[in-house]
Amino acid sequence: MKKDIAMQGKTFTVTQPTRIHFGVDSINDLATQVRDLGGTTVFLVVDPGVVAAGLLPRITAPLEAASVPYTIYDKVDPEPGLKLADNGVKLAKKAKCDCVVGVGGGSAMDVAKAVAILLTNGGKAVDYIGLGKIGKPGVPKIMVPTTAGTGAEVTFTAVFINEKTSSKAGMNGDPLYPDAAVLDPALTLSIPSHITAATGIDALTHALEAYVSTQAHPISDMYALEAIDLIAANLGKAYANGDNLEARSAMMMGSLLAGKALATAGVGLVHAMAYPLGGMHQIPHGLANAVLLPYVMAYNLIGAPERFATLAEMFGVDTSAMSLREAGEAAVEAVYRLNDDVGIPKTLADLQIPREDIPEMARIALTVTRPVANNPRKPILEEVMSIYEDAMHGWE
Repeated sequence: MKKDIAMQGKTFTVTQPTRIHFGVDSINDLATQVRDLGGTTVFLVVDPGVVAAGLLPRITAPLEAASVPYTIYDKVDPEPGLKLADNGVKLAKKAKCDCVVGVGGGSAMDVAKAVAILLTNGGKAVDYIGLGKIGKPGVPKIMVPTTAGTGAEVTFTAVFINEKTSSKAGMNGDPLYPDAAVLDPALTLSIPSHITAATGIDALTHALEAYVSTQAHPISDMYALEAIDLIAANLGKAYANGDNLEARSAMMMGSLLAGKALATAGVGLVHAMAYPLGGMHQIPHGLANAVLLPYVMAYNLIGAPERFATLAEMFGVDTSAMSLREAGEAAVEAVYRLNDDVGIPKTLADLQIPREDIPEMARIALTVTRPVANNPRKPILEEVMSIYEDAMHGWE
């Protein structure tokens, strides 16, 4: 495979503070991870889906065996509001917790990150929306993903909906990096197929957008390409047979590496356009990314044709007789086919998004400045509206 080196000669910075504990049954070492970080009393932020799937005893058992006290906070919505973090802090303080463990998908982990920061910095969650507003490190925080998708266990972002404005925005800063992550593929075996699909394409979106980002560099490329390779080869298998532990392990590793790619190179227009779908219409973030991904790829193609040609090869396309444009289009088609294989809705209309909301969604998308700046093609309002229109009508 022929790969160009991103941003050759340019300066970049990579921060990777999170200790990673990966492997089947690694959750059994959770208490050790807590104590290694100096924690004595755990605030356990749990995705309700974890409880519904019967996974909570797998999380609490190692804490109980080691006599580590914990308080459970399971009031987490799929698209969490700022109040969830503020309310969590009150409970954590009351229980005198000095370590936070987030278990579940990205929502639970984002709430856990925010609670850890608020415990030491004070104030309310809304005070830290933006970049570089966090002054102090938080209490030790450990993330335990139970989906292979968000990569939140290794990123410096926590995303929330502001209930007052219905807008979606994130806290961003190095203090949000988790201190440790426990990645146990066995915890993902009970994920329903539609969640496997949405979270898997979410992870793919992270890797793809990081690879074509204007901030890409050799280290982010390393993570992104390996993530794409793992996800392209294993998402279909994990979706078709949820008990396939080998595929589940590969997907968890792919999600982890995609998270590292996005943390070091950023994401792009897919994420910017997904934000208003969550803020205005409560569409889960991974699903919004998944539906939009091929449409935004088609728009971005002319901005990074060499990189899109490489993506086609990652999906097993023989590009030897193709032009760069043809190879790039083949990459878009490959992603659209993968979406179709794993049951991702084809259009925004399938998500019941009103067409009349497109202008406002496009306006909001362009306010998500960092992903827009990272995008390989610089969009204007009319172009973003056109992408939404294409995604409303479907693939031709």
